[in-house]
Amino acid sequence: MILSVSRRTDIPAFYSEWFMNRIREGYVYAVNPFNRKQVSSISLKPEDVECIVFWTKDAFPIMSYLDELEERYKFYFQFTIDGYDKDVEPGLRDKEDIQETFIEMSKKLGKERMVWRYDPILLNEKYTVKRHMEIFESFFERLAPYTECCVISFIDLYEKTKRNTAPLGMKEITKEDMEAIAEGFSRIARGSGVKLQSCSEEIDLDKYGIEHGSCIDKARIERVLGGTIDIKKDPTQRAVCGCMKSVDVGSYNTCQHLCRYCYANFNEKMARAVRETMYDPASPILCGRLHGDEKITERKVEHIPVSYMQCEETALF
Repeated sequence: MILSVSRRTDIPAFYSEWFMNRIREGYVYAVNPFNRKQVSSISLKPEDVECIVFWTKDAFPIMSYLDELEERYKFYFQFTIDGYDKDVEPGLRDKEDIQETFIEMSKKLGKERMVWRYDPILLNEKYTVKRHMEIFESFFERLAPYTECCVISFIDLYEKTKRNTAPLGMKEITKEDMEAIAEGFSRIARGSGVKLQSCSEEIDLDKYGIEHGSCIDKARIERVLGGTIDIKKDPTQRAVCGCMKSVDVGSYNTCQHLCRYCYANFNEKMARAVRETMYDPASPILCGRLHGDEKITERKVEHIPVSYMQCEETALF
């Protein structure tokens, strides 16, 4: 089983204590976001989890737990560091401090397990193509020695994000905008050894050296595990998403970064209230309580066949 931690909220930044408690207990409850009475009990035992993919914008709170995680699990990080100020990302620490966290983690874990994400890219009068170029070049100079891969994507405007981003005055990102950014980023990265990839994008940017990538990435997981795996694409994701099948243990409306473009929070007020009133580090549920009328079903563990003999030279450990 591949564990996603998490597309729905930043567990490393805000819920590391809760997650480590679940790791020690060996299970977590995940509530169906569309029907609270349907609850899955998911095993977190090391023998049931082949790899953990962490998603974060600030992994500092989980750093103190890395040694404990390393003893029992294989994992890597999808770590987003972009150039927005608090008008877009009001809950984040200073970006220079976050970059320092990225660097420290890379020195500890190895750059192969630190994927830098510069996304989602949005445009308005303040965040122009030119400004993104300047920010990316500045960040790239500092982060490039500590990663093998940088992932970019362009913002998707869901209905809830249209509402939350209205004050930003965003402009539509055209094909010409995407290609200008791709060309500029590719020029900045040229010769660095850092591979550029796009995430869930229909546009073909191959001519700029930017290939279609995936976050739950088969090739990266194989390197982390030190073997080849038999795994299928996740059928629940969009057609343009190349991610492999995984199990997510996060909850919507819980992230405290409060990014204006985020699809996982309905609004800032709700996200703050959920954290303040429902978060219990000892609970089997992230920011929730059982009412007693739920049906709890043990989720069947889908092990991923791993062949270690064929891939010994690629092992990270």
